[in-house]
Amino acid sequence: MNRTALLIVAASLAGAAGLQAQTTNPLIGEMKRAYTQYKGYWTKVAASMPEENYSFKPVPEIRSFGEMVAHVADHQTGFCSSVTGPRKAGDAATKKTKADLVAALAASYAECDKAWDSITDANATEMVGQRSKLGTLIVDVAHSEEEYGYISVYFRLKNMVPPSSDRSGGR
Repeated sequence: MNRTALLIVAASLAGAAGLQAQTTNPLIGEMKRAYTQYKGYWTKVAASMPEENYSFKPVPEIRSFGEMVAHVADHQTGFCSSVTGPRKAGDAATKKTKADLVAALAASYAECDKAWDSITDANATEMVGQRSKLGTLIVDVAHSEEEYGYISVYFRLKNMVPPSSDRSGGR
């Protein structure tokens, strides 16, 4: 999480520098690209895992594949909605089928797309709870990256190639 802390500090300093609203802060652009990249990975992960493997757990003590998808969707719904208005609670954890979980993940990305599209140099450092708007979205991206690392292991255990490692042109 040291990288996350550094990114939050960098976002705060960039915002404090008084950047013009009509210019694009490089940090905002870089983080939005990272968000878009992991959005693509997670969307492919959820779509390509066969439904029968949504209940797969590498060991009994951790979440199933479907529970991981639900966790990411609910986290994103909460964090991203707080940037544009009142924090919303996701309900992906109540979903059981692949179709319902894929839809919940897509809905969470719609919430995050709205949040990322709302970020400007002028409002990036506005506080929402304990973090700035941009800091909140950076933490969400870091969480998505972390959980994607875990889910890649699920793919490998099922003899599947995670989207980020797919060199067949399916990226």
